[in-house]
Amino acid sequence: VNSWWNNLTEGQRTVTGIIAANVFIFCLWRLPGMRRIMFTYFTSDPSSKALCSPMLLSTFSHFSLFHMAANMYVLWSFSSSVVSLLGCEQFIAVYLSAGVISTFVSYVAKMATGKFEPSLGASGAIMTVLAAVCTKMPEAKLAIIFLPMFTFTAGNALKAIIAFDTAGLALGWRFFDHAAHLGGALFGMWYVTYGHELIWKNREPLVKAWHEMRTRSAGKGGGRPN
Repeated sequence: VNSWWNNLTEGQRTVTGIIAANVFIFCLWRLPGMRRIMFTYFTSDPSSKALCSPMLLSTFSHFSLFHMAANMYVLWSFSSSVVSLLGCEQFIAVYLSAGVISTFVSYVAKMATGKFEPSLGASGAIMTVLAAVCTKMPEAKLAIIFLPMFTFTAGNALKAIIAFDTAGLALGWRFFDHAAHLGGALFGMWYVTYGHELIWKNREPLVKAWHEMRTRSAGKGGGRPN
């Protein structure tokens, strides 16, 4: 196991924890006693009493083994490229943010159309990863796992995916949560184009303030008598 771990790229080691979390939550879906909790907190639905936590938790939730396997395969395949672009810490921040943002876009679309259906899965966040890589490396060659003989550029793949999900959203298709896919893709494109400069490079004042607050809190706690 140690040899296998050491042979992984930094990106693959980074997403291993995310994949493990998805597998764990998938196993929870198999427990009958957990179904009520899973539907409440691990599916996103704007008509649910729990609105905020499912925006993140549903990103790690899959009911279908094929759905989870497909999402985790794409995440694993793009992990090395996206972590080389963003770094480990920034990738984790973007991935978690993408889950929340894509779910929020899904909420808006469901409210606009009146179709209150629960959604789950990592597809929105993974679309952010895919869009970020394809935007930065548009000439990279990609292939479909079942049809490896057909290759296409990353830029064309991103255009096709956005066109498909736009059509699905406009025509009311129910194959996937097309709004979440579009939200994730647009966020990924925006972040690697503008977000890195506007957010990540300007994080130092916030991080410094956070450390100062933690230091003051620790100092007060340490000064109390036993």
